[in-house]
Amino acid sequence: MDEHFFKIHKWLYPVSWLYGAAVIMRNKLFDWGLFRSKSFDVPVISVGNLAVGGTGKTPHTEYLIKLLHDKYQVAVLSRGYKRRTQGYVLATPQSTARTIGDEPYQMYTKFPSVTLAVDENRCHGIEKLLALKEPVVDIVLLDDAFQHRYVKPGLSILLTDYHRLFCDDTLLPAGRLREPVSGKNRAQIVIVTKCPQDIKPIDYNIITKRLNLYPYQQLFFSSFRYGSLQPVFQQGVKETAANVIPAGKDISLSSLTDTDILLVTGIASPAPILERLEDCTKQIETLSFSDHHDFTHKDMQQIKERFKRLTGEKRLIITTEKDATRLVNHPGLDEELKPFIYALPIEIEILQNQQDKFNQHIIDYVRENTRNRSLS
Repeated sequence: MDEHFFKIHKWLYPVSWLYGAAVIMRNKLFDWGLFRSKSFDVPVISVGNLAVGGTGKTPHTEYLIKLLHDKYQVAVLSRGYKRRTQGYVLATPQSTARTIGDEPYQMYTKFPSVTLAVDENRCHGIEKLLALKEPVVDIVLLDDAFQHRYVKPGLSILLTDYHRLFCDDTLLPAGRLREPVSGKNRAQIVIVTKCPQDIKPIDYNIITKRLNLYPYQQLFFSSFRYGSLQPVFQQGVKETAANVIPAGKDISLSSLTDTDILLVTGIASPAPILERLEDCTKQIETLSFSDHHDFTHKDMQQIKERFKRLTGEKRLIITTEKDATRLVNHPGLDEELKPFIYALPIEIEILQNQQDKFNQHIIDYVRENTRNRSLS
């Protein structure tokens, strides 16, 4: 189980020890009750991880939204990483990635019926959501809040990357862990994410032993499932030359065989997406930026120049849903490129035929704790 970014800087261990001592003391103060964790009278589900970087928090949060939003009024609360605003902001149709953050904006555009807000202070954010007159919130999903211990969630879901399990990692800055591995004990559910579709039964057993979970903790494995490419710009784009690309229509991955692709990403780990696209075509150029990258006008020019270098009759710019949120309103994006830009949606699949079990566990928790008893 190796990954391109798997690297531990042993020479930074002394700094990691100091960092670890501070984190351990902070957690102890919460455990001893000297720092207070607040509970709420609605189901609060936290989705988070021990490490920095991408473990698939947003796709897993979206999975929970899909599971629950038909029967309950779901609210999502995030800190809104790298947004240009501060404090509590409730998402509206006028919101952008800059006002609420790229991942919250992605979820809001995909699920407009869901109440979404951002706030660095999660307790304050939940209080504001619960004070709303319309709609009356039944459930709060906390995105990336495992270390925010001022809130005591009723159910904590901890994610760990198959390619870099928390038991193989070490504390910042030598590794990528935000807190010691012992922090896993606060989770009721642990999910090993980004698993290959053909993972072997022996790997399940090995990972289960290595994670060393308690009996009260449930372990699941998930994998990414990629959907058809979706146009980022649905309206106001012209048909491309000779109708080579059907403007405004979804494109199946199986039809990419003879397509030249420029893959533009600003995420923690683009390797899984690249590997999936390489199953469809070998004609791929990559342009990678850092996670949550704020695209500049210079970046827009670079994308245009790299795209023009593609020589195939059929050409596409493929990006992630998260990156698309930062491209869609960018003033520096050339109008001529818009018909060629498509986002690759990601969905979560629970492996080992455990999806029903996972879903039922979530639903049971919500039914037992919701204040909307008429729906339970």
